[in-house]
Amino acid sequence: MHLNHGQLSPAYLRHLRRQRIAILILCTGLVGGIFFSLSLGAADIPLLSVTKTLLGLDSNATYSHIIRQIRLPQALAAVSAGAGLAIAGAVMQSILRNPLGSPFTLGISHGAAFGAALGVMLLSRTEPTALPEGIFTLLPSFLTTSLAFVFSLSAAAVIIAVSRLRGTTPETMILTGVGLGALFTAGTMFLQFFADDVQLAAMVFWTFGDTTRASWPGIALIAGATLLATVYFIANSWNYNIIDIGDEAAKGLGVRVDRLRLITMFLATLLTAIIVSLLGIIGFVGLVVPHLIRSLIGADHRFLLPATLVGGGLLLLISDTAARLLLAPHVLPVSILTAFMGAPLLLYLIIRKKSC
Repeated sequence: MHLNHGQLSPAYLRHLRRQRIAILILCTGLVGGIFFSLSLGAADIPLLSVTKTLLGLDSNATYSHIIRQIRLPQALAAVSAGAGLAIAGAVMQSILRNPLGSPFTLGISHGAAFGAALGVMLLSRTEPTALPEGIFTLLPSFLTTSLAFVFSLSAAAVIIAVSRLRGTTPETMILTGVGLGALFTAGTMFLQFFADDVQLAAMVFWTFGDTTRASWPGIALIAGATLLATVYFIANSWNYNIIDIGDEAAKGLGVRVDRLRLITMFLATLLTAIIVSLLGIIGFVGLVVPHLIRSLIGADHRFLLPATLVGGGLLLLISDTAARLLLAPHVLPVSILTAFMGAPLLLYLIIRKKSC
């Protein structure tokens, strides 16, 4: 960047303009995606009727029920959860300086799965012959959700504790997370070994991330947690840029690297724990979206983080809508679609990067 009498260079101004335009396009796509998500499904609803229903101008009771009670909660859950997972993945990749860094790399999802499995085992009072009723009796349990949250957050607590003992290096955090993931997986398999048919089916079903589980209080909690974490992340966007250069350089420029890394780790894992405990395990969003946005607008966190936030919400919204359409009237768990979409996209980004 060249300065001329206190002025920013035209090239840099054009660069900033492109970044802002990219974010604006993503925001426009997200708003349009929400309307299409409310319109499409087993029963298609015209976009005009969707708009009237949202404004309270449409008297069609069927449309109002479908949109307000079914599709709108799913769409808002997808947007808020996708945004939270994506921005958590972006800051993880920054503080860990590892392209595979994400909350799921650190054992968060494994901890949630173990907590849910433990909750299923503790709460099960159904007979193995009543499989469908048994599954849906077990899953809405407050205890199951609470245990999933507690054990997913415990992974963060252990990582932070080990980091304070051994130093907050990216290697320490990643290796601790991998070890915790293996430990929680072993615990889940141990519980599954002793589970009956109903319990086992409930454990497996819980691991399918699904926005149909979302309630209005849950959506408010996810959205609120995402907003608060995002404020902190964006406020430290310059610090993340400096950390990308290296810890020593960042410390020399006055950045409190260890403190920033620990707080970022805690907020990202807390945000992920809330989402996973309420909606189940939704993979690839926190891993793929930051890479995709970075390839489009660059690695400047001032623009990367807002764009990743919007891009994550858009990707999960598209996946959720596709999950509703592919086998209509049956609805696929959204986690299946994110994996099918995310894995090829990640491979494409890797190949494209190697060929550049």
